[in-house]
Amino acid sequence: MPKIVSIHSYRGGTGKSNSTSNIAAIVASRGNRVCIVDTDIQSPGVHVLFGYDESSLERSLNDYLWGRLPIEETAYDVSSVLQGKGTSRSAIYLVPSSVKASDIARILREGYDVNLLNDGFQDLIDKLDLDYLFIDTHPGLNEETLLSITISDVLLLVLRPDQQDYQGTAVTVDVARKLEVPELFMIVNKAPTIFDFNQLKEKVEDIYSAQVAGVLPHSDEMMILASSGVYALRYPDHEFTKVFEAIADRVMS
Repeated sequence: MPKIVSIHSYRGGTGKSNSTSNIAAIVASRGNRVCIVDTDIQSPGVHVLFGYDESSLERSLNDYLWGRLPIEETAYDVSSVLQGKGTSRSAIYLVPSSVKASDIARILREGYDVNLLNDGFQDLIDKLDLDYLFIDTHPGLNEETLLSITISDVLLLVLRPDQQDYQGTAVTVDVARKLEVPELFMIVNKAPTIFDFNQLKEKVEDIYSAQVAGVLPHSDEMMILASSGVYALRYPDHEFTKVFEAIADRVMS
């Protein structure tokens, strides 16, 4: 049975898109067909990690939302990033949002029918024969985010050890519980290395009464990579990658 996994944060700058890409790539490398959909239409970014920019994105989620293309035709096969890892079934696709200023302005000005997203997600699962659909959401709480949370089998909430993140995430957790998301996990990102990670994990689990799937340290190596690739695939033996692998295990369990 295919799983829908939403990755969300209450605020921007948490590393949500990086987390989405790394976890999805690991899941794909374990013999699964995976697709990432970037629904952060106002400020898209996942495409950068897979080597795309404005000049190379010929089609996008926007084309589906505006009735130009079926959603499966907006998906890019980015399985080459797996570098031969996985099985014959392993595959990863990306449905990016447009990074053209005119397209973003149109979305902000005119909006779109959010209900199309639900239909599109199901079409992607069917047409691409997916095992996992990952949704990279827009930060905060808006209509498309609530839809993504509602239809998710797994919700991963990314936060930093910061008071603003703590308070905003509490609102999201409350909403997710009211929407009865089957599985909810926390990811703590950009944790200062001087912290005791076990204590930090216990603190976050106590605050939200939810399991922490992983604590990711602030990483100079991640900063240096600067979203120019999927970290877990570039550095499979790094401690950072081990945390992403543990999170992937939770998603797949």
